[in-house]
Amino acid sequence: MKIIHHCTAALLAGLLAFSASAVTVDVGGVKLEDSTDVRGSKLVLNGAGIRYKAVFKVYAAGLYLGKKAATPEEVLAAPGAKRMSITMLREIDSNELGKLFTRGVQDNAPKNEMSRLVPGLIKMGQIFSDQKRLMTGDVFMIDWIPGTGTVITVKGVPQGEPFKEPEFFNALMRIWLGPEPADWKLKDALLGKAA
Repeated sequence: MKIIHHCTAALLAGLLAFSASAVTVDVGGVKLEDSTDVRGSKLVLNGAGIRYKAVFKVYAAGLYLGKKAATPEEVLAAPGAKRMSITMLREIDSNELGKLFTRGVQDNAPKNEMSRLVPGLIKMGQIFSDQKRLMTGDVFMIDWIPGTGTVITVKGVPQGEPFKEPEFFNALMRIWLGPEPADWKLKDALLGKAA
């Protein structure tokens, strides 16, 4: 009887562990969890895809929100924590990536916001410049944390002080979701639209 009880307990523990484990989505060989936790807020994977530059895969990106959103406007207006997770699929000069992000913000930000975004863009450029190179498999995250601001984490290490202005996070999201996105297919993928 004891043996049956131990087997049942082990089986039950195994089933519970299996059901509690997160489901992953494969994006270009990168495993993204279908949900994540940002400072106590449970977020779901809204969509994920690959950023291409010409024919080359540059990075895999996943957008996490409190609840699913199908349009850029819904993403930008969504309350609560948000995360953009980026995993490099090739080695890249970090300074170059920072310049591309700055260009993406300039191409997509409302003109009346640009002057307020400049200090944040300079600070973000410095973050990327300090990294020198991002290697295949390196991860960086851009989190919006209510009451804290935008936190950029590179290879597991938060970089500098948070960016307090909510418009800065939205300006970064417009790199991928704006009217002139970095990659149209990636925009659709992040919004959960099938290819």
